[in-house]
Amino acid sequence: MRRRDFSKLALTAAAGTVAAPAVLRAQTTFTWKMTSAYGPKAAFYSVGPGSATDLCKRIEAMSGGRIKIQFFGAGELIPALEGFDAVSAGTVEMNYANAYFWTGKSFAAQFFTAVPFGLNFQGVNGWLYEGGGMPLYKEVYDKFNLVPLVAGNTGVQMTGWFKKPIEKTADLNGLKMRIPGLAGRVYKEFGVDVRLLPGGEIFPALERGVIDAAEFVGPYLDRQLGLQKVAKYYYTTGWHEPATVSEVIVNKAAWAKLPDDLKAIVENACAACNVISEAWCQKANGEAMQDLVKNQGVIAQPLPDDVVKDLRAGTAKVLDAAVAADPIAKKVSESYFAFLGTYRNWAELSEGVYYDKILG
Repeated sequence: MRRRDFSKLALTAAAGTVAAPAVLRAQTTFTWKMTSAYGPKAAFYSVGPGSATDLCKRIEAMSGGRIKIQFFGAGELIPALEGFDAVSAGTVEMNYANAYFWTGKSFAAQFFTAVPFGLNFQGVNGWLYEGGGMPLYKEVYDKFNLVPLVAGNTGVQMTGWFKKPIEKTADLNGLKMRIPGLAGRVYKEFGVDVRLLPGGEIFPALERGVIDAAEFVGPYLDRQLGLQKVAKYYYTTGWHEPATVSEVIVNKAAWAKLPDDLKAIVENACAACNVISEAWCQKANGEAMQDLVKNQGVIAQPLPDDVVKDLRAGTAKVLDAAVAADPIAKKVSESYFAFLGTYRNWAELSEGVYYDKILG
């Protein structure tokens, strides 16, 4: 064999050795299960632009079929609020929900969904993606064997539906209300009997008088539940959830098995759904609110200023007590409110001026 031919043979063999792992890696596929806190047909959460099923489709398409995710709505595989434990234990690889459902595990989880009188959609994304929020999110969930990802946002939510008008803070006393998260703790300070119910149970509970008031999301999704049929006072202040983040949690061991390119695909698909889902809400809520007021007799109005003032004070009291008792919550809280302070100054000079002077 000539020297030149031998060299070509050696180079070809070496190239084959290098390429083989890459080919093997490209052929590796992952079949995962994703559960959810929401029903299989729930708009925004389970179906539609930016939803959990949309996310699954995007990941499969972007990965060329290397990740296939089977979606199970609440009750189809496990009960609605058992996804955290199921993913932590590795029973399923992923779950779609909101972090504030897990404040019993860690109060710090509240900050990764929504904080009353806190950051709006633009602000919370600024904190999570660029202001130190995501590293803290991962730190909080790490001990539970979970990797968190931001996968959706409703934008500002409504205060909720009431059978009777709220004219003063004392009107809250004795109300039975469906309300999750930190807002529920705040309402308790004013004598509200707080109930945590899955979305599908809200209408029958309100209809039968099991509860007197209920908060869910916003005009489109609330109308879909039929809440306007059993309560006509719809308070629009949205003090409790100025922007509500949807999360996807991934089992840490399952995540570690993904090659870097697939991790990037999952992360970017989640980021896309975060933006797309909020865009869908802006369109859907605008149309639904117009219908509720013009055609269905709904009285939509903000809470009285004095009630909002009292709720703000109640929020500060509850937050201070919760954070003081939990070092990691304190760490997250300090980061969140430091960012909020800087963002508020900017928002007042930008968005605030625009809405007041241009649109006003």
